[in-house]
Amino acid sequence: MATATLPLLRERVDRALPDRFARSAAVTGAGARTRTADVLGWLEERRRAHRFGVRRIPFTGLEGWSFAAGTGNLVHRSGRFFTVEGLRVTTGTGPYPSWQQPVIRQPEVGILGILAKEFDGVLHFLMQAKMEPGNPNLLQLSPTVQATRSNYTKVHRGADVRYLDHFLRPGRNGDRVVADSLQSEHGAWFFRKSNRNMIVETSGEVPGHEDFRWLTLGQLGELLRLDNVVNMDTRTVLACVPGAGGPGALHSDTELLSWFTAERARHDVDAGLVPLDRVAGWRRGSFDIAHEEGRFFTVVAVSVDAGSREVTGWTQPLIEPVGRGVAAFLTRSIGGVPHLLAHARVEGGFLDTVELGPTVQCVPENHTHLPADALPFLDTVLRADPSQVRYSAVHSEEGGRFLNAESQYLIVEADAPLDPPPGYRWCTPSQLLSLTRHGHYLNVQARSLLALLTSGAVRLER
Repeated sequence: MATATLPLLRERVDRALPDRFARSAAVTGAGARTRTADVLGWLEERRRAHRFGVRRIPFTGLEGWSFAAGTGNLVHRSGRFFTVEGLRVTTGTGPYPSWQQPVIRQPEVGILGILAKEFDGVLHFLMQAKMEPGNPNLLQLSPTVQATRSNYTKVHRGADVRYLDHFLRPGRNGDRVVADSLQSEHGAWFFRKSNRNMIVETSGEVPGHEDFRWLTLGQLGELLRLDNVVNMDTRTVLACVPGAGGPGALHSDTELLSWFTAERARHDVDAGLVPLDRVAGWRRGSFDIAHEEGRFFTVVAVSVDAGSREVTGWTQPLIEPVGRGVAAFLTRSIGGVPHLLAHARVEGGFLDTVELGPTVQCVPENHTHLPADALPFLDTVLRADPSQVRYSAVHSEEGGRFLNAESQYLIVEADAPLDPPPGYRWCTPSQLLSLTRHGHYLNVQARSLLALLTSGAVRLER
């Protein structure tokens, strides 16, 4: 009688991966295929090689976009890409217990993917010099693939997205997935938007292209110390780098997850879409949709020329914040182990009620009318002595949907209380990084800051 062949079992975890990523994070000079010093020159050369331009236009200048009859929603004639609609939110707590606002609704899931390949024993990552109309300097370092479903299914009738097959069909051509999770985008400006964050390692041949370069993780860490070089989509993927288990923590993993679950349970958030033309407190003009007090953000229209994109010219709406944001983690050593102070944040566009964000996340100018205790730890960050600032750089947010959206990202050492106010909890970096394997635990600002640690841009240990 024939004996059935049992399937081969695999190791549940590749224990070598964290060391391989750590080795890449340690390589910034010898062992890298490109000198870090040459990357800025390459970006400038790619900027000069293509025609780039963004100009503001009235809403009547939008091609293919219109305000829908009956709702006032700003929609594309294809029914794809995204819409600008109204959002009403009631939380019953905090400085803003209820509000209404415009919001971007983009239900399709995009792909943010970085292709990895080992050269001479060191992992390298294929980075793209990509133009986004909302970036202050237009062109920044992007993932290998950064595309919505509308983009890669070519609703815009543009060119193919390079290297896309590595992420749509992983497992072929010597590829294997090393990180893959659905992560949120900005909950303040998107309604329940998610992207698939992926890192795929390949052993096959990868054809080169002048708009792409192989860089080590350590080189990306060096570039993350500079303003507006590494874009948001790269930062969120780098936060998903596999890491080794860390040392002990003030709270066990189970205690941390129990606290977070309790935070989600205690917040009663009622958020839903409403017609854009019925959003209270906002007015629509010829060139923008703005808050009646001139705060928060505006919705504007732009015309774009982009010689290196799949489509070389188009028009679209963008959200433009009023003021520069601040996103900061406080850090302190507890029992000799570095910890970060995370905040369980409510944002109207989250899929669930809360996600973990940095200690401080706001645009200070928008909240000057609030009492000082409405934004805990903001003064601690803004008035920190330079010797306490472990990291500070300006990074832009998602340049495909937001115009001139920048935040000062900081990590600040402070002797903050071990028993912080409700909604805050001390966590080790490895505890937070372990949560990026799952979706909708950490918001995009927290992931941007964690990318500094995975890449070696910041080392918290003294």
